[in-house]
Amino acid sequence: MNGFRPGLAPTVLVLLMLPLLIGLGVWQLQRAEEKRQLLAAEALQREAPAQPLSQLEELADPAFRQVRLHGRFDDRHALLLDSRIRHGQVGVELLQPFYDQASGLWLLVNRGWLPWPDRRQTVQFSTPDQELDLTAWVYRSPGEPLQLSATPSRDWPRLINRVEARALWSELGRAGWPYELRLNPGPAAYAVDWPIVAMGPEKHLGYAVQWFALGLALILLYSYLGWRRAQELAHVAQSDAV
Repeated sequence: MNGFRPGLAPTVLVLLMLPLLIGLGVWQLQRAEEKRQLLAAEALQREAPAQPLSQLEELADPAFRQVRLHGRFDDRHALLLDSRIRHGQVGVELLQPFYDQASGLWLLVNRGWLPWPDRRQTVQFSTPDQELDLTAWVYRSPGEPLQLSATPSRDWPRLINRVEARALWSELGRAGWPYELRLNPGPAAYAVDWPIVAMGPEKHLGYAVQWFALGLALILLYSYLGWRRAQELAHVAQSDAV
C-alpha cells in the first residue's frame, strides 16, 4: 500500500466520473445496436413490393412498408418541416395531405426536400392537380428529435418543427392515417434521398470508443498521481528521519 497513495479528492473524483464515462460508452453501444436493427428492418421492408393501404391498416407496426396510392393532393394545406439540412444547405421538407381513393383515407405525404436559402422569400413549390399513382413508404422516426422552441405558424403553407399527422387530421376534421409517408422518386417528388438515421451505427461506435478511452485515461492518471504522491510522501518521511 505504501506504493500507492492517491488521496481522498482524486479517489472521490474517480468514483464519480468513472461510472459515468463507462455508462455513456455502454449507452452509445446500445444506440449503435438500435440503429443497426432499424437499418436492417428498413432494408427488409423497402425490398418488399408495394401494397395497397388496406393491407397495412391493421398492422401494429407498418414502419418502412411500401404503399401503393391512387388519388389527389390537397393544394391548400401544405406543411413545411423547418431546418432540414442537405449537403450543407438549409431547407425544408414539403408535406401535403393526399386523398387515397382506394381506402378513403387522407394520408400525410412527404414530397421531399426543398432549399430555402433566403427566409425573406417564400418557399417555391407546385402541386400536381391531376390524379396520381404513387408509391411511398411509411416513415418511423428513430427517436424523438430535438425541437426548437418556436411557435408554428397558423397560415398555409404552415411552417412546423415536428410532424404530427393525428393533430392535422383532427384540425381539418378528416379521417386520416396517423403516419407520415415518404415518397419514392417520381413526378410528384422533390429531393427524396432520404437518410433513415441522422447518425449511423459507426458514429455511435466512435463515440463509445471515446468515452471508454476517457475512462481509461482517468484510471491511468489516477494511478500515476497515486504512485507519484506515494513517492513524494516517502521522500518527505526519509527527509524527516534524517
